[in-house]
Amino acid sequence: MEWLTDPLQFDFFVRALAAVVIVSVLCALVGAWVVLRGLSYIGDAMSHAVLPGLVGALLAGGNLILGALVAAVLTALGIGAVGQRSGLKQDSAIGIVFVGMFALGVVMLSRAPTFSTDLSTFLIGNPLGVTPADLWSALGVTALVALILGAFHKELLLASFDPTEARAIGLPVGRLTHLLLVVIGLVVVLTVQLVGTTLSVSLLVTSSAAARLLARSLKKMMLLAAGLGILGGVVGLYLSYSLDTAAGATIVLVNTAVFVLALLFRRRE
Repeated sequence: MEWLTDPLQFDFFVRALAAVVIVSVLCALVGAWVVLRGLSYIGDAMSHAVLPGLVGALLAGGNLILGALVAAVLTALGIGAVGQRSGLKQDSAIGIVFVGMFALGVVMLSRAPTFSTDLSTFLIGNPLGVTPADLWSALGVTALVALILGAFHKELLLASFDPTEARAIGLPVGRLTHLLLVVIGLVVVLTVQLVGTTLSVSLLVTSSAAARLLARSLKKMMLLAAGLGILGGVVGLYLSYSLDTAAGATIVLVNTAVFVLALLFRRRE
């Protein structure tokens, strides 16, 4: 049992386990909506679209997370506006806004006098470098997201599966879409800063997609996605400790393997 207990003597490993559990639950809450609405590209897009907010905060000497949140909200609203006004599919709107925001960030960065490693730390993330303050922030955001999605669950459900009916009974489908995109942006900013872009997208999409193959309802899908994310996170952390590999990438590989197993199991039905 030493392989199970030895890593727990290190505080950074225990905090990483806690972070993976919290982030898995948080990503499951929004990941189900991401997969059901065909927004799988948005996680990676959002994580890059926050660059101008990061650079702006850096140049102004402000808080990087606040700058990233502002950029994420603007990106979410931009995606919603482009999708509604142009009639293009959501993935096209995501691509247009994402590329524009990322290019703006690169231009701003090129005008910066020096490059700060703070930006790379934010964008890359490291689950083994999580602090107690990060965990409390993650818990707070998880509670907020659960409250918002719980309050608008029925409205979001109808707007997602039958927007025509939703409009007919007077639901503001456009505003509900904007709300969902903003919540996704909030989750992406927090999870990228905690565990990095690759793991954030994996927990947001891969675990939820695996759950989608096995679950029959949205609530079961969220619960299963959280469970699969936690399973992949814990197994991946222990493997990375034993094999001395990158924690985030190892967890992503485990999550991918779990998805393949779910796919094979689904095909046997």
